Amino acid sequence: MMDMISSIMWFSVVLAFITTLIAKAATRGRAIFHPVRSNRPPSPPVVTGTSIIGLLHTLRIRGFRAMIQDQYTKLGSVFTVSFFGQKVTFLIGPEVSGHFFQGLDSEISHGKIFEFSVPMFGKDVAFAVDVTTRNEQTRFYIDALKPSKLRGHVGPMLQEVENYFAQWGQQGTVDLKQELDHLLMLIASRCLLGKEVREKMFDEVFSLFQELTENSLHLTSLFFPYAPTPMTRRRDKARTRLLQIFTEIVRSRKSSNTIEVDVLQNLIDSKYKDGRPTTEAEVAGLVLVLIFSGKHTSSAASTWTGARLLSHTHCMAAAIEEQQQITKKYGDHVDYTVLLEMDFLHRCIKEALRMHPTVLTFLLKADKSFTVQTKEGREYEIPRGHTLASPLLFNNYIPWIYKDPDVYDPNRFGPGREEDKVGGKFSYTAFSGGRHACAGEAYSYMQIKVIWSYLLRNFELKLVSSFLETDWGKIALDPKGKVMVSYKRRLLPSS
Repeated sequence: MMDMISSIMWFSVVLAFITTLIAKAATRGRAIFHPVRSNRPPSPPVVTGTSIIGLLHTLRIRGFRAMIQDQYTKLGSVFTVSFFGQKVTFLIGPEVSGHFFQGLDSEISHGKIFEFSVPMFGKDVAFAVDVTTRNEQTRFYIDALKPSKLRGHVGPMLQEVENYFAQWGQQGTVDLKQELDHLLMLIASRCLLGKEVREKMFDEVFSLFQELTENSLHLTSLFFPYAPTPMTRRRDKARTRLLQIFTEIVRSRKSSNTIEVDVLQNLIDSKYKDGRPTTEAEVAGLVLVLIFSGKHTSSAASTWTGARLLSHTHCMAAAIEEQQQITKKYGDHVDYTVLLEMDFLHRCIKEALRMHPTVLTFLLKADKSFTVQTKEGREYEIPRGHTLASPLLFNNYIPWIYKDPDVYDPNRFGPGREEDKVGGKFSYTAFSGGRHACAGEAYSYMQIKVIWSYLLRNFELKLVSSFLETDWGKIALDPKGKVMVSYKRRLLPSS
């Protein structure tokens, strides 16, 4: 969960890089290779000086994927971008990513890259605390979102979905992105935050959360998180009120010995390895982290899944056929087991996330030097102190892993193909991987399946607006603009 937060924050680092280049890049340079030291692999080839200006030009004109492609073609799957003492080493492809995802905390860490997120969530969680405490807090998430506990969330999720779409008319046109975003917040308030928020203060929490995120992810707030600006004041005001609301709920449950079945209760009941229980402030901060990281991924993924299905009639037909078969077998009943049988819908979501990742790249810091070997057999030593980047957007389109990577093809993950395993276990990392795997992956798939299985069964849908573009100007990548969809009610036959 913490690693999904850091992934969402990637863009600030990229923009800092661009700003630095614009302000200072004036010296000449080129891609250089360090000489081989005796008995040790060489460092990766380095992009520096005027070569960085060309890299920047490609980034601005043709985009991030094209920028990485150019350097990948010239330098291979491991290279370093050096700018005024800052070194970022890109690790492209699964064959050089093992240590990135599996290295010990003493070897690979977040360093101080994401300390600017502290004003968003408070001083008791995430990147405000030491790595040992942060790892234990991640364990709390893993326990709260494990399959045995997720089963109990399907019913409440489905109830929220049914109630929400009951408000739609017999036919009409809606902004699907806005509708899904609102619905997912309702689900989050019901399953994650608890009935106190859902029944009594949803509108206030929803408004405050919007205020928090909008004012936390602006460039000014990222580069100068403690500057006394109107944005940081609005951010701090929203965070303070949200933390107050959650703290009061925690205090009320404890004083009345009330026990609810939701993730908030799991966080309240969690204990550190030394036996210390979580504090009210910690639980409140952990809830903010959970909502921020989970809601964004699910909102973007559910919207992109719908856009892709509505733009590919054969995929839509296959998804409807799967729902017909499941309805024939189970009727209208939907539970955790039924969701697991929605294989094609699962692949549709997975393929949407491959083509439209919610972040461009994962970032970590090398605290110890380590060696990687490329697919071609070249070895490089990555020096201690380098920032490490695993460019998700580019990795998702590597042609020797994904056949026709620009084609939406959910069956690439199906039996007999399984392209996500071609390059090993880090071929597909939409939810990160290894020691940094997102604890909320199963929860995210589950709620998107609940939503889209209901839509497929009960509505005829048509994409009215043109196909979506990605809003590259945002820190957390989203579909750009409105997603206008027309709908008409129907009852899906069971055969």
